[in-house]
Amino acid sequence: MLPSSARQPRLWEAFLPLLILILFLILNVYLFEDSATSGPNQLALIFASISAAFIGIRLGYTWEQIQEGILKSINASLPAILILLVIGALSGTWMISGVVPTMIYYGLKILHPSYFLVAAVLICAIVSLATGSSWSTIATVGVALLGIGSVMGISEGMIAGAIISGAYFGDKMSPLSDTTNLAPAMAGTDMFTHIRYMFYTTIPTLIITLIIFGFIGVFNTNVSREAGVHDLMNSLENKFTISPFLFLVPCSVFVLIYLKVSALPALIAGTFFGAIAAYIAQPDLINELAPNSSSYTQSSYKAIVLAMSGETSFVTENETMNKLLTTRGMFGMLNTIWLILCAMSFGGAMEISGLLNKITNVIIKKVKSTGGLIASTAGTCVFFNATASDQYLAIVVPGRMYANVFKEKGLKPENLSRTIEDSGTVTSVLFPWNTCGAAQASVLHVATGSYWMYCFFNLISPVTTIVYGYMNFKIRKYSSEEQNSIG
Repeated sequence: MLPSSARQPRLWEAFLPLLILILFLILNVYLFEDSATSGPNQLALIFASISAAFIGIRLGYTWEQIQEGILKSINASLPAILILLVIGALSGTWMISGVVPTMIYYGLKILHPSYFLVAAVLICAIVSLATGSSWSTIATVGVALLGIGSVMGISEGMIAGAIISGAYFGDKMSPLSDTTNLAPAMAGTDMFTHIRYMFYTTIPTLIITLIIFGFIGVFNTNVSREAGVHDLMNSLENKFTISPFLFLVPCSVFVLIYLKVSALPALIAGTFFGAIAAYIAQPDLINELAPNSSSYTQSSYKAIVLAMSGETSFVTENETMNKLLTTRGMFGMLNTIWLILCAMSFGGAMEISGLLNKITNVIIKKVKSTGGLIASTAGTCVFFNATASDQYLAIVVPGRMYANVFKEKGLKPENLSRTIEDSGTVTSVLFPWNTCGAAQASVLHVATGSYWMYCFFNLISPVTTIVYGYMNFKIRKYSSEEQNSIG
């Protein structure tokens, strides 16, 4: 609510912090390249937050009010931060237990470079559809697929793009997904109507994505199925106990999530199962990682704690495998958490000062057609992902803003819910300073700048929904009787 002493921001005031952020981000990418997210971008967000706070004070807000908005924004990101920390611990236990090496080993036996990218999309889509979680899918199956594809010589950016494309398809369509429940709630429709209506845009987008990756696989002649694969498989067998029984660990996590256990406790359980598997299946590796202990139990405890908390590397006779088998534990997530905290500070300062609302209200006033309204909604969702730096804000705020506008235009709420999913949910991972982009880049160890152009599903989804809007195709409208009954 606007304080009595505060005034509405002018348009240039609303855009100024955003302009400052963009200029610093461009400068950082130019000067620091891939290391821009290791400090420079965090500072860019801090500078932009300071400018937004300064304008807010100039508008009549007190520092206490702005600080409250920032803290509220940060508080909304705490579940994501906790999940990131647990994913760091999980990656450590799943590595020393042999779970990830086993997935890589059998994946190398089955998959071929010519169809690997298509298979990666489909595998991640199925797992994410069953679990409702893109984050869990990417942190488990995605990590293993990245290792398999890297061994085959496929670009890590392409692999990450395929993994993310599939994972976000499932996240978007699964009734177990939080965003799939949130979007219709914001728009004013029910979840199953929302999911059925998304089929019209989502399935064609997935098919186009598979066709593109299929062409890349067929014409990508720079990779070879046999190039060093057998040597890598031998390296895995020499270092780890490889057993299909280790698949029970990831399967247990998928079962828990399918049973509607929340992501955080499910991932904690997965970390615990990984620790037990390491104790049972990898005695030689445990003793190598924690020598000179008085007992095997003590060695196991030390090795597992070190893997969960910090960097663990394994030395094999194959240099490529050494790189793949390095994990950073919880410590490796701290830089991402730093980025998330700075991004949420900026989003909170912009929202509490009314700067974001000023920008979006200007957009709403220029809307004249159904296509224009859907394009504006999609653009607003992308804008919030880029500025507020949080996927949920990119769904909640546009959902609240446009609900009455859609109703006034005679459009049913499933049009709005589909649009904010097609643009808000999937584009969050394309921005390195967004919570989703920062998280997936950290989990996969692939910079957002390296993978975003290969996230074909994520890039095409908003385009598809906008095209449908301008073509007036599959756009549900109220009848005149329904329009009258809702006022």
